[in-house]
Amino acid sequence: MWTVFRQSLERGWGQVLGWGLSLGVLGGYLVKFYDTIADQRAAYEQLLQAFPQEVFAFFGDMQTMFTPEGFLHVEFFSYMPLILGIHAVLAGSGLLAADEEAGVLDLVLSHPVSRWRLFLGRLAGFLAVTFGILALCWAGMLIGQRGSTLDYAGAVMLRPYISLASQLLFFGCLALLLSMVLPSRRSAGMVAGLALVGSFFLVALGRIDDRLADAAQLSPMFYYQGGEALSGLNAGWTLGLLALAILMAGLAGWRFARRDIRVAGEGSLGLFPRRLSKA
Repeated sequence: MWTVFRQSLERGWGQVLGWGLSLGVLGGYLVKFYDTIADQRAAYEQLLQAFPQEVFAFFGDMQTMFTPEGFLHVEFFSYMPLILGIHAVLAGSGLLAADEEAGVLDLVLSHPVSRWRLFLGRLAGFLAVTFGILALCWAGMLIGQRGSTLDYAGAVMLRPYISLASQLLFFGCLALLLSMVLPSRRSAGMVAGLALVGSFFLVALGRIDDRLADAAQLSPMFYYQGGEALSGLNAGWTLGLLALAILMAGLAGWRFARRDIRVAGEGSLGLFPRRLSKA
C-alpha cells in the first residue's frame, strides 16, 4: 500500500504545485484589497446598489463583503468549490479508471498486491494531493495578510478550507464511485461534473427564487460555508458531507474488489449490442 501511495504522490506533485501555488498567490493577492474596500465602503455600497441583486446570487450576500469574512467569501471562497471541484472530479474519476482504459491496471494487479491495498493507496494519494493544494492556498492567504488589517490566526483561517475540503472530497468520491459503476471515466466525470455544476447553480438560484429554496437544501453546496466559516465552523454540516464521502469511497472500494477489470478501452452499458461483422 505504501508503494502505491508513494507512486500516487509522484504522479500528483505537479497538480499540487500547479493548483496550489496559483490559487495561493491569488488568495494572497486578493487579501491586499480588503483595506481599500473597507476605506471606501460608502462608494462601493453605492455602486452595489446600482446592480440588481440577482447578479450577485452566485457570490453570496454582497452586503457582507465589507466584513473580513464576507470579503474573503465573495472574492475567493464563493467560487473555489467550482474551480477546485473540477480537479476533484477529474482526479476521482481517473483514480483507477484511467489506468484501466490505458491497459495498465491489469498489469499492476498482476503483481502481488490486493485490490483493496491498491484502492486504499490510490485513495490516500488523492487525499494527500487534495490536502496539499489546500495547504498551499491556506499558506498563501496567511502570507497575504501581512501588512493588512486582516489578522486571522492560522487555525482560524483553516476553517474555510475545512469546509471547502468537505465539498471536494464529496464530489471526488462521487466521481470515484461513478467510475466503478459507469462504463468509462468520461461518463463518470460527466455525471459528477453535472452534479457539481448543477449543485452550484441550484443554490444560487435558490437565493433568487423562493420556489427553489427547498430544493436547494438537497444540494451539497447548500452546506458550504466558505469565508463565513471564519465566524464559526458548522461541524454538523462538515461531518455530514465527510460521512457521505466516506460512504461513497467504501462503496467504490467494494465495487472495485468485485468487478471484472477490462484489459483496455472503455466499456458500455450494453444498451446497444454490437453486430459482429461477417467474415
